[in-house]
Amino acid sequence: MSTVDDRTRAGRSIEAHPGVIDLNADLGEGFGRWTLTDDKQLLSVVTSANVACGFHAGDAVTMRRVCELAAARGVRIGAQVSYRDLAGFGRRAMDVPSDELAAEVAYQIGALGVFARAAGTRVAYVKPHGALYNRVVGDGEQARAVVDGVLLTGEPLPVLGLPGSRLLEAAAGAGLPVVTEAFGDRAYTDEGTLVPRGLDGAVVTDPDAVVTRSVGLAREGAVVAHSGREIEVRARSLCLHGDTPGAVLLARRVRAELERSGVRVEAFV
Repeated sequence: MSTVDDRTRAGRSIEAHPGVIDLNADLGEGFGRWTLTDDKQLLSVVTSANVACGFHAGDAVTMRRVCELAAARGVRIGAQVSYRDLAGFGRRAMDVPSDELAAEVAYQIGALGVFARAAGTRVAYVKPHGALYNRVVGDGEQARAVVDGVLLTGEPLPVLGLPGSRLLEAAAGAGLPVVTEAFGDRAYTDEGTLVPRGLDGAVVTDPDAVVTRSVGLAREGAVVAHSGREIEVRARSLCLHGDTPGAVLLARRVRAELERSGVRVEAFV
């Protein structure tokens, strides 16, 4: 494992507080002439941008453009790292050796960092994407590999992930700041994990339900699980998926209702 300076060893948890929430979205998820997310419009809503770093989506031109747009709007930039899986959009299960995964995580962060610095800002945090995100909820070995990749950069970057995940456990153990995340448009199990996308009802598609769930997560730290039982999910950041139909309008509705209900929307870093 790479060593880092004392700032990293002094890492802390960025606590969740009822009534305060960061809004993050997955952006830059295009490649060449193909685009998926309305980056410009979503950057007028969110406070943090998870930028694809080329392994599940994104390319050099896209990364540069999104970093420039985010910097101009004061939106924090996060490296959304993933398995090397362009064809499967990073959502296919893969087995990658730990040393290889650590190197590829560092590579992705470094690539995005070039464009963030050129835009006058920096990479402020790291969030895994897709299959990697789900894998490191319960897989300690892959979680440690992701953390090792962050440490390889030499920067004590906060790690964004699911509450109670092995990823946040590994990050905290390495002295990195950890940030808990919730989803208004994803169904939860009674254990607080996400229902796999392949199952019916895994994605909440009713806009009214997404808004209601988002406000409940931000204000009360709770959500109704797939079983109908209310569970505790305390998070400092709320993800708004940018690749769903009507994503911009829905994101605007969520933010407007959060602010109307007295929630303070602000970045965690």
